[in-house]
Order: sequence, then C-alpha cells, then structure tokens
Amino acid sequence: MIRPARPEEAPLLAAIVERAYGPWVPVVGRRPFPMDDDYAARIAAGEAFVLETEGEIRGLVVIETHPDHLMLDNIAIEPARQGHGDGRVLLDFVEAEARRRTLPEVRLYTNVLMERNIALYAKRGYAETGRGQEKGFARVFMAKRLG
Repeated sequence: MIRPARPEEAPLLAAIVERAYGPWVPVVGRRPFPMDDDYAARIAAGEAFVLETEGEIRGLVVIETHPDHLMLDNIAIEPARQGHGDGRVLLDFVEAEARRRTLPEVRLYTNVLMERNIALYAKRGYAETGRGQEKGFARVFMAKRLG
C-alpha cells in the first residue's frame, strides 16, 4: 500500500533515507542532498508518500507538483528490501500520480556519479535532458513523457 506519510513518521523517513543513501557518501564525496532534507516539512506539504507492507514502511518517495510536470525529488528503499521490486512499485506510483494530476511528464535528477541509478531510470524510459551543477552537486537531469 502506498499512502501519504504521517507527521509522526518524519524521523523514520529520515532514517530510511540515511540508510539508503549512506553507501553513496564515499562515491559522491559528501552527503547526497536527500539525506539532509526536512521530512517534516515534506510531509506537511503533502509531498512524501510511503510504501507500507504489513505495517512496515519499506520505502518512500518525495514528489513535487509543478505546472507542467511532476518532479520525483527522492526515492529511497530500505537497503534490505532493495532488489525486491519496491522501487519499481514506487516509480509506478509516481507515474500514475502524474497522470492522475493530468501532468504530461515526470522529471527527476540524480548525481552524475550514481551510474546505477541513471541506468535504472533509462531502462524505465527516462531520457537524459541535461547535466549541470545545482546546489553544489553534479546532476544528471532526466524526464519521461507519459502517454
């Protein structure tokens, strides 16, 4: 089940992100941006959703609505659950949510050094739209038009 995150879950979301992104710190050379996000504010804004199975939160997604697209700001899966399809389920949710909101495109960005993530998104139909520096990070920008 995917549902909006609840205010009391903000520390849990931060902990999941910490565990999920922790292995990337040595690769990127610093903490990836999602590790320092304000999850209480994201929840209050209605931007954070969780994947819950049998009462256990297995992952989360943070999305932002823009006039012409839905921005996938962050997706994080509990490390023990990675490789079990939870990320695919959350990505399906994001794309369905964009359609529900009548937005024609999902956009996202990832660190240029996170090559595994870039390949995963490309396999899902996301095309690279550019590269650049943003908020001190070297980013790859990607987008997927929804049919």
